[in-house]
Amino acid sequence: MNNKNNITVRKRDSIKRYSQILYVFTKYGFGLLFEQLGIFKYLSIKKMPIDEKTKSICSTLSRGARFRLALEELGPTFIKLGQILSTRPDIFPSDVLKELKLLQDAAPPFPFSEVKSTIENELCDKLDKIFKEFEEIPIAAASISQVHLARMNSGKLVAVKVKRPDVEKTIELDIGILKDIADFIDNHTKYGKLYDSYGMVCEFEKVIKDELDFIKEGENAETFKSNFRKDNGIKIPDIKWIYTTKNILTMEYIEGIRIDDISALDLAGIDKKIVAKRLATSILNQILRDGFFHADPHPGNIRVLPDGTIVFLDLGMVGYLNEALKEIIVKFFIGIANKDSALIVRSIIELGAVTERVNKKKFEKEVEDVIDKYLTMPLNEIKAEDLLNDTFRIAFSNNIKIPRVFALLAKTLGTLQSILENLDPDLNALIIAKPIAKRLIYQTFSINKISDDLKKNLWDYMDIAKKLPSVILNLLTKAEDEDFKFQVEFKEINKVQKGFERAFNRLSFCVVLLGVSIIIAGIVVGSGLSADVGSEMYFLNITLLKIGLVAAFVIVAGLIISLIRSRK
Repeated sequence: MNNKNNITVRKRDSIKRYSQILYVFTKYGFGLLFEQLGIFKYLSIKKMPIDEKTKSICSTLSRGARFRLALEELGPTFIKLGQILSTRPDIFPSDVLKELKLLQDAAPPFPFSEVKSTIENELCDKLDKIFKEFEEIPIAAASISQVHLARMNSGKLVAVKVKRPDVEKTIELDIGILKDIADFIDNHTKYGKLYDSYGMVCEFEKVIKDELDFIKEGENAETFKSNFRKDNGIKIPDIKWIYTTKNILTMEYIEGIRIDDISALDLAGIDKKIVAKRLATSILNQILRDGFFHADPHPGNIRVLPDGTIVFLDLGMVGYLNEALKEIIVKFFIGIANKDSALIVRSIIELGAVTERVNKKKFEKEVEDVIDKYLTMPLNEIKAEDLLNDTFRIAFSNNIKIPRVFALLAKTLGTLQSILENLDPDLNALIIAKPIAKRLIYQTFSINKISDDLKKNLWDYMDIAKKLPSVILNLLTKAEDEDFKFQVEFKEINKVQKGFERAFNRLSFCVVLLGVSIIIAGIVVGSGLSADVGSEMYFLNITLLKIGLVAAFVIVAGLIISLIRSRK
């Protein structure tokens, strides 16, 4: 590890946090893992003893439950990390992933005095002048922020999301420690060859920093609102930008029923099947149509209004798909819907970063074997998340790197399907995805789509049109001057050349051997026919036969030596 990291690790506050992290993981039964990795020795930290009562309690829990509890105890950075890791089936087995999906981002509320101080500092005014009313007790508290109900001077109810004091400092310290550990794992353990630990921490850092910026979350809300402008029954709270900063987010307060509160939905007379179809259609439109989707649509972030309208909340974590990725994913879903394994395999290969070490034939065979298992099932029984996760495992084992957004996509679809099972057990997300994907495929060849593509690339086409005459004139001039030649470069041309040489050598050997054999055969036959003519002719033929055999031996030996030399 480099000197800069050594200095960072040896800082007093870092060592204190290191000790806390290692103690918590040891308490939950993971001390041996850190010991085997050599982290205790590297940091010169002694393994902390754990009391028998704690050991007894932990012994009754599964490894996944113990890992989840450790992350929850360590706070916001590790909770968010666990949520990201819940999308990585290539790293963790299914029982651990199942527990990570249960991570609760909840925390005790912080004092109202700190809430008031943050708001007044950010908005440069007294709280009672900014808001007509402000509830001191929060309606929700999480590890990064908490939400208070307030009334604006206009009389409108709003929800005010306030960031926890010093949370960014804590997260920055934790990310530095995670980078340090990842760097150590990559450079000093066998796991460094299997996983890009440092790269994963850097990706996580970007995700959590986006969530810490409430202006970014407000912009996400505006993007969703624009995308949903033609979608019936979907709502996003209005952002009150005048009262929004990096550390405060003020939005329209919408009181609705949690989408997983089945009894409340029934009591309100809301048709759960319509809600299920509407939710599935919205999320799949976000993925396939918009390329911008809610990456954390768990039940706590979705509300249902009395008329069945669905409201999306907490828009800090989103997934982005560029046009190329979006088209590939549409093809993937079409492949599943039509049970076309070749199309599914092709889309996965297009999606992943394929290295030179990849055996594509082997990968295609393994994927086809997995897909065939799913495609024999009825469409409404196929779990998209399971299919994607199995595909991830095969891709990872074949050195194919799948983009992180695809893991977020799998997580989103898994969360969606679990909600649908409560609302309408007969509805499968793939049933909804099929017509959406087909419609998007048809739109690709529509006049409007082609026209839009032409408009986007208009300047490129104009640039080509301008350069084309001079390029053609240059080619014609070179052709007239006999200065026109193509240069073709073959990869590994030496190997090809040697292959040809060996083939020609073998062919030459066979031809010469055949010629010598014919001559010798002629001499033998001639000797037999002239045996009765005279002894002189007979001895002449025998002499020629001996000379022919010696010559044949010399020629064959020479060819064999030549072949051996050509191989070298």
